[in-house]
Amino acid sequence: MSRIRLRLRRRLSSASNSTSLASPSWSPQAAFASATERVRAGTLSPEDAHQLFDELLRQATPVPGRSLNSFLSALARAPESKACRDGPTLVLALFNRVCREEAGLRVAPPTIFTYGILMNCCCRTRRPELGLAFFGRLLRTGLKTDIIIANTLLKCLCSTKQTDEAVNLLQMIAKEGGDCSPDVVAYSTVIHGFFKEGEIGKACNLFHEMMQQGVVPDVYTYSSIIDALCKARAMDKAELVLRQMLGNGVEPNVVTYNGMINGYSTLGKWKEATKMFREMTSRGLVPSIVTWNAFMASLCEHGNSKGAAEIFYSMAAKGHQKPDILSYAILLHGYASEGCFADMINLFNSMASNGIVANCHVFNILIDAYAKCGMMDEAMLIFTEMQGQGVSPDVVTYLSLIAALCRMGRLDHAIDKFNQMIAMGVQPKAAIYNSLIQGFCMHGDLVKAKELVSEMMKKGIHRPNIAFFGSIMNSLCKEGRVMDAHNILNLVIGIGERPTVITFSSLIDGYCLVGKMEEACRVLDAMVSVGIEPNVVTYSSLVNGYMKSGSIDDGLIMFSKMLHKRVKPNTVTYDIILDGLFRAGQTVAAKKRFREMIESGITVHISTYSIIVAGLCRNNCADEAITMFQKLRAMNVKFDIAICNTILNAMYKVRRREEAKDLFAAIPASGLVPNASTFGVMIQNLLKEGSVEEADNMFLSMEKSGCVPSSRLLNDIIRLLLEKGEIVKDGNYMSKVDGKNISLEASTTSLLISLFSNKGKYQEQIKLLPSMYQFFYGVS
Repeated sequence: MSRIRLRLRRRLSSASNSTSLASPSWSPQAAFASATERVRAGTLSPEDAHQLFDELLRQATPVPGRSLNSFLSALARAPESKACRDGPTLVLALFNRVCREEAGLRVAPPTIFTYGILMNCCCRTRRPELGLAFFGRLLRTGLKTDIIIANTLLKCLCSTKQTDEAVNLLQMIAKEGGDCSPDVVAYSTVIHGFFKEGEIGKACNLFHEMMQQGVVPDVYTYSSIIDALCKARAMDKAELVLRQMLGNGVEPNVVTYNGMINGYSTLGKWKEATKMFREMTSRGLVPSIVTWNAFMASLCEHGNSKGAAEIFYSMAAKGHQKPDILSYAILLHGYASEGCFADMINLFNSMASNGIVANCHVFNILIDAYAKCGMMDEAMLIFTEMQGQGVSPDVVTYLSLIAALCRMGRLDHAIDKFNQMIAMGVQPKAAIYNSLIQGFCMHGDLVKAKELVSEMMKKGIHRPNIAFFGSIMNSLCKEGRVMDAHNILNLVIGIGERPTVITFSSLIDGYCLVGKMEEACRVLDAMVSVGIEPNVVTYSSLVNGYMKSGSIDDGLIMFSKMLHKRVKPNTVTYDIILDGLFRAGQTVAAKKRFREMIESGITVHISTYSIIVAGLCRNNCADEAITMFQKLRAMNVKFDIAICNTILNAMYKVRRREEAKDLFAAIPASGLVPNASTFGVMIQNLLKEGSVEEADNMFLSMEKSGCVPSSRLLNDIIRLLLEKGEIVKDGNYMSKVDGKNISLEASTTSLLISLFSNKGKYQEQIKLLPSMYQFFYGVS
């Protein structure tokens, strides 16, 4: 059996190669015992450890393996301290240093225990492949492995994503039996490995196999399974495992309940999460700060900062864990996300009195909250306070400020902050440059944008890709700034980026939206000339452009070209064509295209039905629209409320009033909720047929349902009631006009003047109107 030997190194010196420097009184056992105590106390630094080995390697005294193993074991398990931040890495460095020695006379063979320490350190330093290499070295020594080595090997395999290999090894060990029979640690390690790889099914299967082998799961095994199921949102299965755990007499711990609480919270199931809290505390378990913070974070993520605040303030009040800086950061972020700035600042101001010192992350939350809302004065006040408290801004701080200034068009201020950041020694990241480039592109300074791209490349920062510039172009096109978008395309080509079909299609759509079809076709030709083939989105944009501009024939010609190029149209394409034909009054042609759509196997969406129903009604085919709606309804086709509103109006138009009332009554049973437009259709038609009381009741139902009447609807109601001479009832609606959200339209004002002026039909009844309208009396 070959053994790794600890060789005694002589330090080279200019004076002599002899061992005369060795101290005859130096004892390896005493030196290692002292060093081990210092490791446990957290006072041994890497320099101290290397000095120990310097002394060790120049002595002639034999190195005791037990002393060395005790030292390495303590160092491997030592928590992070000011003296030594990473014990496992230091263990590997010291061992490798000894292995590299070429001089020495004394030997001390590493034991199975030594290899166990080394392999475990490899896993903890995220170098599991090195752990497998150590295992290979162990096999060559002829030392007999034990269950600890086997478990560590399983851990190395799982860490290198070789979990299937780990299962094979586990099953092989189980078959051989003896001293190395797999225990609960072995199974738990592999189960956890499967969960980390997302193989939930395999993990659960191994868990059942473990039970069949007579290995009893411990709290770690159960907690691992419960946590993974919760992260997979399989709360019913997690609950089942928890009950099984309790049934088998295994007491859950804080980690177990943390997983359950976090799982329910993530799904927004606060009642279930609270129930877990109660169950946890009833078992005498005190929720850790991790539990509280996780629950608060989930509440804030679901827009419930009020609920998170209740937890926050109950923590200290009920003698639980005192909120830490993360607790404050979570609630501050929750308030910021919901725009509760007063609560946010009050909480921030309370930090100092509670002994919590705000760090950079906390200040960044406040600055970002104000900056995103364009409240730059407030953001800059926090920025100044941050520096006043001795907290240095980081790249995230500057990103929030620069991005906001760029969005607001304050590009000079953004550049000032950029220069200040560099002067402070904070190196800009790609996101900073991207914000500046986007700002200059959106505000037309492409020369400066190009300079920033060049500066990025010189600093070795990846320049923005075509998708980034495409997003800016798309935003400009939607604003109607198509020429600016086209200039950005030229910039993109100038810096060496290759435009994609998405880039060209976005620009084509922009030209189509502003009705510049000739320019859109030029971009199409340029696109084809550089070898990029138009897709369904490109052609659909062109067809839409022609249809919207009234050039129906040109739109259909473009559609034919699309088919000729073997580009298959989709639902959006046909929706565009159907809408264009119906608006042009070509009902027969539209019906023909709809049949063609169905025969082609193109999916018919709600949007398609909405276009057809509205188109038929618009072209005096209301009965046909109603018949189609009823047939589709009988086929259980799901509609949206907009289609129902159209059909309700159509039914009243063709005097099918009872059917309209039945349809309105059936809306809730269809799983739909009437909106303001639904109520508006009903109220206006009821008034037209003279059912004033019924219309009044409908308006009250509308208000009770939480639907806010629009200014247009109220003006329609006021005019209809005036025309019917319902002055008293009209006064109730006129009193709702506040001049802010609801104002009188010109046609309503004109009607009031004509009816209540000195020659008006209702001059004598003007006192029945609200006092604010009585000035109409005497108006000529």
